[in-house]
Amino acid sequence: MTCLVVGTGGREHAIALALAADPDVGAVHAAPGNPGIGAVATLHALDPMDGSAVADLAEEIGADLVVVGPEAPLVAGVADAVRERGIAVFGPSRAAARLEGSKAFSKEVMAMAGVPTAGSRTCATAEEVAAALDAFGAPYVVKDDALAAGKGVVVTRDRAEALAHAAGCERVVVEEFLDGPEVSLFAVCDGATAYPLQPAQDFKRIFDGGRGPNTGGMGSYSPLPWAPPGLADVVMETVVRPTLDEMARRGAPFVGCLYVGLALTAAGPKVIEFNCRFGDPDIQPVLALLESPFGQLLHAAAEGRLADVPAPTFGADAAVTVVLASAGYPESSSKGNVITGVGAANGVNDVDVIHAGTALVDAPEPGDPDHRHLVTAGGRVLAVRAVGYDIDDARTRAYAAADLISFEGMQRRSDIAAEPLGVVEGASVAD
Repeated sequence: MTCLVVGTGGREHAIALALAADPDVGAVHAAPGNPGIGAVATLHALDPMDGSAVADLAEEIGADLVVVGPEAPLVAGVADAVRERGIAVFGPSRAAARLEGSKAFSKEVMAMAGVPTAGSRTCATAEEVAAALDAFGAPYVVKDDALAAGKGVVVTRDRAEALAHAAGCERVVVEEFLDGPEVSLFAVCDGATAYPLQPAQDFKRIFDGGRGPNTGGMGSYSPLPWAPPGLADVVMETVVRPTLDEMARRGAPFVGCLYVGLALTAAGPKVIEFNCRFGDPDIQPVLALLESPFGQLLHAAAEGRLADVPAPTFGADAAVTVVLASAGYPESSSKGNVITGVGAANGVNDVDVIHAGTALVDAPEPGDPDHRHLVTAGGRVLAVRAVGYDIDDARTRAYAAADLISFEGMQRRSDIAAEPLGVVEGASVAD
C-alpha cells in the first residue's frame, strides 16, 4: 500500500512510524508532516485544511489509504473531499466529526444512545452558566462547545474562574464533576464494526501532581495494570457500539478512530468526552506496543470491512511517553529556539523521539557544516517515547533519553507514569 498521513504533529509522526513498520505498506507520504516524519515519509507542502489539495495529492501519488490525523481538518470535511474521489480514507466525515466539533452534539448523541456520562447543561448566556454551576456545584467543569486543541476545559473550585472561562466562549457545556482516574480508549471503527486498542492514561495538566492549566497532554503510558479487567470490553458494549448505532441511525456512520475519554468512577466507567481521532500523546505508547499490522487495520476500517481482519494485538511490554514543551505553554509558545540532543536521545535503546512542534531552519553561522538547525515551532515540541519490560523500565528509559535533549525554556513533567499508578489527574481540584 501507499499511505498518505495528513497533519503536522506528534500523533502523525507516531502514525507514520506504525504504518512504516507494516510490511504491507510500501510507501508513506505526509502532508505537510514535520522534520521527524521526514525520516520515514516523503513530505509534501500543502494546507491540511484544504480538502481539494489533499485529494489531489492522494490521486497524484496513487494513495491506497489516506489517514487524516488532526481534528480540525476532519471537522472541516477533508475526509469527505478524499472519499468523493473514491480513495479509502481513515477519518470520519464532517457530519460524524461533530462528535468532537460540538460538545453539545456529543452529549445529545450520548443521551440518545444511553451512554453513561456526566450530567450536563448547554449554556449560551451568563445567566444559564451561573444556574448550571449552582445546580452541579463544585468542582466546576466548563467546556468550550467548539474545538480548542485539548485546552478548552476548565475544572476548578473557583466559581469566578469557571464564569470567566465561559465568558470567553460563545457556547459552553457545564457538567457535573466525574471523580476517578482517567483512561483513554481508542476504538477503530468502520461505521458498524469496531475494535478497541489497548487503553492508555494521559497526563493533561502542565505541572507535576496534576496541577496547573490543562494542556494537549504532557505524557502518557500503556498498559494500565490498575484498570479493571475487561475494561475495554465493557466500554465497547456500553459506549462504542451504542454510539456507532446512533450515528448510523442519524445517517452519519462513524468511520475512523472514536476516542473515548473515560473516568473510572465508583459507579463504573463514564464518558468524559469523545474525540474523532487518535489522541496525542496517549496514542504514542499504544502504537509502540502494537504487534499486528497497522496499515491493514486502518485500510479495512476505511473500506468498511473491519470484520474481515483480525483484532489488533499488543506485546507484553510497556511504553511511556514524556512530552517536552516550549516556554509559555499552554498559554503561549516560544518558537525558533535551537534544539540539541535529539540524535543522542534517538540512539538510546528502544527509544523514539517523536516530533510534535519542530522545524528546520538555515544555520545563522556561515561556517556551520550542517547548515540547518532543528528549532522549536510549537507548544509541545517533542515527545520521548520508550518501550521497556514494565512501566518502571520504560519510564527510566524515557527520562534518561529526555535528559539528553535541551532547548531554551523547555518544560516537562517529572511524574509521568510515576508511582502510584492510576492517580486522579488534577486530584487537588477535588480536595
